[in-house]
Amino acid sequence: MTIGSQPHQALPKDSTHKTTKAAIIEAIKAGYRHFDTAFSYRTEQPLGEAIAETLNLGLIESRDELFITSKLWSSFAENDLVVPATKMNLGNLQLDYIDLYLKHWPLKLSQEVRQMPVIREHIFPLDIKSVWEGMGECKNLGLTKAIGVSNFSCKKLQELLSTAKIPPPVNLVSGDESTLAAKEIEGVLQGKGYPCLSFWTVTSLKRLQRLKEKPLLRWEISIVVFIPLLCLVWQISMRWLYEQGVSSIAKSFNKERMKENLDILD
Repeated sequence: MTIGSQPHQALPKDSTHKTTKAAIIEAIKAGYRHFDTAFSYRTEQPLGEAIAETLNLGLIESRDELFITSKLWSSFAENDLVVPATKMNLGNLQLDYIDLYLKHWPLKLSQEVRQMPVIREHIFPLDIKSVWEGMGECKNLGLTKAIGVSNFSCKKLQELLSTAKIPPPVNLVSGDESTLAAKEIEGVLQGKGYPCLSFWTVTSLKRLQRLKEKPLLRWEISIVVFIPLLCLVWQISMRWLYEQGVSSIAKSFNKERMKENLDILD
């Protein structure tokens, strides 16, 4: 179980490279040690600079104190491009290795695409077997300690598991959009006897309000509605995820909110 921080692509309007770096440093000061980034988020460079600065300041003694997750962007989803793309990630991060490297989306995109969303003409079928072999090579070379996937459906997971020499222990999914689907995805890996760790992006209040229509979550959402004075909405959400054994990834540029997110452990 972890609570991490995600310097995501949906940055505040006034955010800059410098602002992102400063927010990450504050997160490390607050006690965060797991950071989720990606090529398409455009946050690898400020994260790498923040790590270097916190080491120089003595806020952490070693890079090994941190757990860094990054992702293989879908424009590089070809066997011979995987290792060079991983080295590019590492160059951006100024690191020797990534703790967890995920295949970002179960598809291939044309070379010029750098962010979602994309038009249909830029989307192509993914040769998951050859790409996964490339990611396995990254692990063998020591570029990453572990490999996994992100946003994979049950069908895509089954396809990967049918050929993978290294089963993916992690599927990063957003649990706020479809709890039933997320649970089913977890079951695919667990049913095969593999450990499964799903990361759920902590949702916003607007999304929580939409989720009230989902029967499975109606009771949990009622907690949010009826106990607003005891703690903050996102704290209830994160605490509930914590009690389910789910790793939460929070995104905030607010120093006080970073601390409030960790208060759920008290």
